[in-house]
Amino acid sequence: MPTDPATRQIWFINAAHFVCHYVLLILATAVLGMVATNGATFGAEYGPVLALGTGMFVLYGIGALPMGWLAEKVGRQALMTAFFLGVGGSLLLAGFVSSPWSLAAALALAGLFNAIYHPIGTAMLVEAAGDRVGRAMGNNGVFGNLGVASAPVLTALLVAQAGWRWAFLVPAVAVLLLGLMWLREPHYDARQHVKNTRPFPQIPPAVVRQAVISLMLMAVASGFVFNAFTLLIPKLMQERMADSPSLLPLVGALAFTATLFGGLTQFTVGRMIDRTTLKRVFLPLAFALVPALLALSFLQGWAVLPVAAIAAAAIFGQVTVNETMTARYVAPTLRAKLYSLRFFVGFLGAAAASPAIGYLHDTFGNLGLTLIVLAAFACITFACALLFPDRPEELNPALWNGGTATPAVAAE
Repeated sequence: MPTDPATRQIWFINAAHFVCHYVLLILATAVLGMVATNGATFGAEYGPVLALGTGMFVLYGIGALPMGWLAEKVGRQALMTAFFLGVGGSLLLAGFVSSPWSLAAALALAGLFNAIYHPIGTAMLVEAAGDRVGRAMGNNGVFGNLGVASAPVLTALLVAQAGWRWAFLVPAVAVLLLGLMWLREPHYDARQHVKNTRPFPQIPPAVVRQAVISLMLMAVASGFVFNAFTLLIPKLMQERMADSPSLLPLVGALAFTATLFGGLTQFTVGRMIDRTTLKRVFLPLAFALVPALLALSFLQGWAVLPVAAIAAAAIFGQVTVNETMTARYVAPTLRAKLYSLRFFVGFLGAAAASPAIGYLHDTFGNLGLTLIVLAAFACITFACALLFPDRPEELNPALWNGGTATPAVAAE
C-alpha cells in the first residue's frame, strides 16, 4: 500500500467503486440459479425475481441526493466508513433471508448505503487527484467496470459451486474487511493539500449553465442505459449463446468478457480527456452506442460477443467523461452537492431499469425489444452530447480568466 496519503485515499476510493458496482449486479446473475433451485420460495420466473432489486436501485438514487449536505455535517471520512460497513452488513442479511420480501428489504438497505459512494467518493477522488483528474477518473472507472464485469462470473461460480446464498455472503465478508482497513486510515482531507490550492477559474455563467443542463439531461438517459445493460448482460448471453442451467459459469464468463472491454475503454478515455476537450471524446462514444444496441436486438450466436463488447466500451467510456464534466465546470465547493444531484437524477433513471427489463422480457419472451428501447434512450444521450460545450479553455483554465494559453498536453 502506498505511503502518500492522497494515493492511499485514491486506492480506497477505487476499491469502493469496485464494491459499489459489484454489489448492484449480484442479483442479476444469482436470479438464474434462484429460479432453478428455489423457485418455490422466490418464484420460478426471471422477471419477478429480478424485480426484487428495484428497491435497491430506488434507494441508490434517492439516497444520493442528501449526501453532499450530510458530508458537511458528519464528514466524508465517516460516510465512507458507513459505506463499507453498511454495504457489507446488508449483504450478510441478504445471504440469510428466507422470503422474497426479506430479500428485497436487504437489497434495498444495500442500495441505501451504496448511495454514499458516487457523490462522496467521486468528490474525494477528484480532489486527491490534483491536476490529473482525467487519468484518475479513467483508473477509477476501470475499478468500477471490473466490479461490473466480475459480478456475473464470480456470482455464477459461487452459485454453481455453493448455492446462491454464498454469492451474497462471500462479498459481504470481503467488504467488511475493507471497511475495517478504512477505519485504520488516518483522517486526510485532500482539499487542504498543496497541489489543490490553485484557484478555480471564473467560467462564464452561461457556459456553466449549458454544461450543467446537458449533464443533467443525459444523466437520466445514460443512467437507464448503463443500469439496464449491465443487468441484462447475463440474460443476453444465456439467451443467445448458452441456454442451459449447467452452463451458468459459461454465461458469467461471457458476460465478464463483454464488459471487460468497457474497463479497457475507461483506461484509454481517462488519458484522452486530459489531452482534448470532453465533447470530442464523448460524441463518438455516444454515436457508436446506438447502432451497437440495435444490432444486439437481433443478433444470435458468437456475433453477440464482439457487438456487446462495443456497446460496453461506449457505455463505460461515457461514464468517465460524464464524471470529469463536473470536475471541469463546477467549483470544488459545489462539487459534492452537484454530484449528489446528478447521481440522484441519473439513478432515478437507473431504478426503472430492473422492472422495465423484467416486464419487457416477460411480455415479449426475449430481450429484443428491450435493446431497441435502450437504443432510443442512447439517442437522447447523443443529443445531449451535441449540446455540451466544446471549449479549449478546458485544457488551459487560465484562458477563462483571460490568461495566456499553454500547450494542452497532460503531464506524464
